[in-house]
Amino acid sequence: MKPTRVLILGANGAIAQHVIQMLQDQPEIQLTLFLRSANSLPATPHKNTTVVIGDVLNPAQLNAAIRGQDIVYANLAGSVDKMAQQIVESMQANQVKRLIFITSLGIYHEIPGKFGEWNQAMIGEDLVRYRHAADIIEASPLDYTVVRPSWLTDNDEVAYETTQKGQPFIGTEVARKAVAAYITDLIEHPEKDVKASVGVNKPGVYGDKPSFY
Repeated sequence: MKPTRVLILGANGAIAQHVIQMLQDQPEIQLTLFLRSANSLPATPHKNTTVVIGDVLNPAQLNAAIRGQDIVYANLAGSVDKMAQQIVESMQANQVKRLIFITSLGIYHEIPGKFGEWNQAMIGEDLVRYRHAADIIEASPLDYTVVRPSWLTDNDEVAYETTQKGQPFIGTEVARKAVAAYITDLIEHPEKDVKASVGVNKPGVYGDKPSFY
């Protein structure tokens, strides 16, 4: 049985690092870590792991990395809408279907009440790019999951609950490790949450803003 080939774009990200730790010793998973500089990797990759240096916005470098993969997981920041467009085009050109892409809570104005108002005031300008990225992905023929984490903590916990697009998002925070656990579950079970936009938050932690503000 061939291993599942997983490309992680932005592999130096904190959530991605948890995903790598959860997957890298599984012989049925072959990881390719794509990032701008190997110096930003905090640990030496284990077996079944390849490191590729490149830029998502460089079509030749991205195409070379995506070619032959089974799953693409994007953990990116910055010009995420431009990156989303490039990723969609490259995946279609290379006949790779499964995409997991992290955006942000609040892109659909799905957060009710004072928490929604607070979130919009804090990151409203950034949400424009994340919403555009989600729109590009959702309009594509890919088997995508758009992941919308709540405000992130570094707590050592994996508790999470999910909401679907169209449902209110009320959870104010979630651990990066918990988001990684959800993404790892998608990689291990790629048939889950296909063509879905999924909010991820810690159960039972609701309010007007995250506890650390």
